[in-house]
Amino acid sequence: MRRLLTALTGLLLTAGLLTTPAHAESNGGVRVMPLGDSITDGFNVPGGYRVNLWQRMVQAGHTVDFVGSGFNGPASLGDHDHEGHSGWRIDQIDAQIVGWLQAYGPRTILLHIGTNDMGQQFQVSTAPARLSALIDKIRANAPQVELFVAQITPSADPAFNARIQTFNAAIPGIVASKGPLTHLVDMNTGFTTADLADGLHPNQTGYDKMAARWWTALQSVPGSLVPTASTTVNLVNGASNRCMDVNGASQAQGAQIITWDCHTNPNQRWTRTAAGEYRVYDGTRCLDVNGNGSANGTKIQIWPCNGSPAQRFSHNANGSITAAGSGKCLHSTGTGNGALVELRDCDGTTAQRWTTR
Repeated sequence: MRRLLTALTGLLLTAGLLTTPAHAESNGGVRVMPLGDSITDGFNVPGGYRVNLWQRMVQAGHTVDFVGSGFNGPASLGDHDHEGHSGWRIDQIDAQIVGWLQAYGPRTILLHIGTNDMGQQFQVSTAPARLSALIDKIRANAPQVELFVAQITPSADPAFNARIQTFNAAIPGIVASKGPLTHLVDMNTGFTTADLADGLHPNQTGYDKMAARWWTALQSVPGSLVPTASTTVNLVNGASNRCMDVNGASQAQGAQIITWDCHTNPNQRWTRTAAGEYRVYDGTRCLDVNGNGSANGTKIQIWPCNGSPAQRFSHNANGSITAAGSGKCLHSTGTGNGALVELRDCDGTTAQRWTTR
């Protein structure tokens, strides 16, 4: 009981605190967001279930990019990004979810949340309704995402665990009402106190069990590890046969777009989203018209993805790429390395024609 109280105290003290955003890792794969509280973060075991799940994905030949503002775990975890926040309840995740969806554009979400609602006895009776509202918000802002919703892991404290069981009992009905892209994952049955390090958080064995459950669920929905938009591509300019490139590959906000010899480095890899964005390889920055401008010569840059008209483009049948806000075209100012890409009146020249490969 002393260990359990210590763990709960830690959760309460950290409630509401954001982890420090870290640089995003990416291998260019399908974006998967581990979402939740300290159990997603990996309390007691750095990286938590994400370590074993990552290894399973790699061994099966999947190319996956974990995404989120959190960053931790051992070297054996190939991608340390996540969206697990120690001490957070459903309402706190709900308050941030739209921004995270816009920033990271996940294809798949692994949601394990509710433990702190039960532990803090925070409006316990309405926790299922809060979970339902969170799912609705995810569905509204990311309609094509494959969302896996977990029944949460147990507690060694009988009263705490009774609240967990009541909460878990409501989840199957909630998930069943949210459509075919929302999936239930049983993260409770088969877990015992022997799987808990402190009476609440899983130990290594418990986290490995969680990884196995997530993996089984993902395998049952093959599309969860396949992008919805086009595969990652190079954008090749017709005049120069050079590729659209982030200047210096710095990924700094406002970095200029240029053309450069085509290569396999990630600063030339773009993913087309259903909303019309071109996301560069890290998944957090998008091709952007500076200031949503419409004048000839307006700078084309990268900027945090936000779904604005400045980041929406149409790739037309003639190869031109037009900006939604102005109808003007992306134009390469030259044919050599380092030529700037800017906005200009559409004229049908090869300097404004872009192919993918």
